[in-house]
Amino acid sequence: MKNRLFSFRPAALPLAVSCALAALAPSRAQGVANPGADAPMLPGTVVTATRVAQPLTDVLADVTLIDEQQIQASGAVNIADLLQRQPGLALSRNGGAGSASSLYIRGADNRFTAVYIDGVRVDSQATGGAPWEAIALGQVERIEIVRGPAAAIYGSDAVAGVVQVFTKKGEGAFTPYVGVGAGNRRTGKLEAGFSGASGAVDYALGAARDVSRGFNATTFGNPDADGYHQSAFSGRLGLQINADHRLELTGARTEMKAQYDDFMPGNDDVTSNRLFTLGAAWRAQWSQSYSTRLSVSQSQFRTETTPSPYMAKTTLQNYLFQNEWRQGAHLFTAALERRGDKLLTDPIDGSRHQDAVALGYGYSGGPHTLQVNLRHDHDSQFGGQTTGGVAYGYTFAPGWRVTGAAGTSFRVPTLYQRFSEYGDASLTPEKGRNVELGLRWAAQGSSFGVVAYRNRITNLIDFGAAGPCASPYGCYVNTGRAVLRGVTVSGAHKLGPVQLGGSFDLLDPRNAATGKLLARRARRTLKLNADTRLGQWTLGAEWQAASRRYDDAANTTRLGGYGLVNLYASTTIADDWSLLARIDNLGDRNYHLAGGYNTPGRTIYVGLRWSPRR
Repeated sequence: MKNRLFSFRPAALPLAVSCALAALAPSRAQGVANPGADAPMLPGTVVTATRVAQPLTDVLADVTLIDEQQIQASGAVNIADLLQRQPGLALSRNGGAGSASSLYIRGADNRFTAVYIDGVRVDSQATGGAPWEAIALGQVERIEIVRGPAAAIYGSDAVAGVVQVFTKKGEGAFTPYVGVGAGNRRTGKLEAGFSGASGAVDYALGAARDVSRGFNATTFGNPDADGYHQSAFSGRLGLQINADHRLELTGARTEMKAQYDDFMPGNDDVTSNRLFTLGAAWRAQWSQSYSTRLSVSQSQFRTETTPSPYMAKTTLQNYLFQNEWRQGAHLFTAALERRGDKLLTDPIDGSRHQDAVALGYGYSGGPHTLQVNLRHDHDSQFGGQTTGGVAYGYTFAPGWRVTGAAGTSFRVPTLYQRFSEYGDASLTPEKGRNVELGLRWAAQGSSFGVVAYRNRITNLIDFGAAGPCASPYGCYVNTGRAVLRGVTVSGAHKLGPVQLGGSFDLLDPRNAATGKLLARRARRTLKLNADTRLGQWTLGAEWQAASRRYDDAANTTRLGGYGLVNLYASTTIADDWSLLARIDNLGDRNYHLAGGYNTPGRTIYVGLRWSPRR
């Protein structure tokens, strides 16, 4: 079905029609959270939206929460695979799960999303943005997604949104678990770990190993299968000193080696990625109204390719002192933060730092909710950068709330963009201005919501023609301007025994200087899901559809639209034992997220997990 809104196989039509009709009904997912079809509601707080714990009813940002049950049922290898199924998010990838991946929130480039693992910042000063291919799901228990700029809270990078990953926290009695899984393409998974608490100490530790023979990543070059193997470890240790003071240590390490096809035919190219995070935090409740949080963290991402010689290592350091004062319906926050970035890659061995002060005020009383934030960052290379944000919500009827928000943002150029052979030291920070309007309804487990937004980005850094840099092939330049306009409709609703959910994104991501669409962004995306209980089984289906895109900035190379059907089933087969079976891309659809690079065909996975019930 060429040149249509979506391209999909006829077998998917009955499921698509039934889900689409239900998704337009009042649904469960809005109220700020967008749970999956069978996911129970998470505890009623979110911390990523304002960097402090807030009831969901007070959060004005467009937020999605993903819980452990959804993660287990996803069958995903890394976080990018899971996130691209959420409203407003899209994925671009050069091959399989271990290859270079970019995540677009509301059509913005990968580098415009700030990413944290247990509060530890993750970024690459070589490519810009988080290295999604290196982030394993491992012991992840919860993921929070915030759409819209949050630079007034998080500083540089949060131009389009924030993603924060939380690993398991030990509680209750000692609880071990073991899991094994297998799939086609010689895919295998082994995981094990334990968690618990004893007296004032809580703990969690886990490890996982994933392997796959993979598939041929490209339509050119070496026609071999491009597989990967990944090892992941994570741990968390907490000490509750007394009722008012808590110390916490977190750490995670992922190593992945993945084959890929470069532009040199016949090369057996391999990428080795290593991501390490470590954080320490002290939380103190000094009075009923006043509390503080002091944290120190570091992350390191190293990537290396062979036989093509390339190595880059990014080291990030963060120091944060957060203060909260709660008085009735009022919440005041003040934070001091220092961030340090370092890049080591031939010929760069450089660093920079930012010092910031951030202030916030929140109010929630009666039908009114207000959030105001202001932050000033002083960059060692670019001087002062001030950002602000304001959001207001009004509950005008039971279950109904209208929200409006405006905010500014910025991202400083990466060290690679300034000092590599393609770099220009005179580059200036990219800046954004965002406005959005939302309408949400929630009642009795159902909800519905719509959010319209516009994000204008100036000083956009593009890769242009040869210029002041050393490379004759081109240089990074501040010539671009982008306007990201869109509407996201999401919802979920229970229809008899079937739980339905879905989202529809209408996006217009344009380079304002040329009028062309930004590369690899679909203008229309539909995601639907349905599941039900049948005896001891949970049965579910997903349908993901995207319209055609362009692979290049000139809009001359077109990538066709596609529709994918995924099926999954889970059950408890005995005491403490659970079984998951999943089929992704049921129709074995041939589609492309990046020109010249293949995507997985039909993928089958079966997993068995043991964990004693408490």
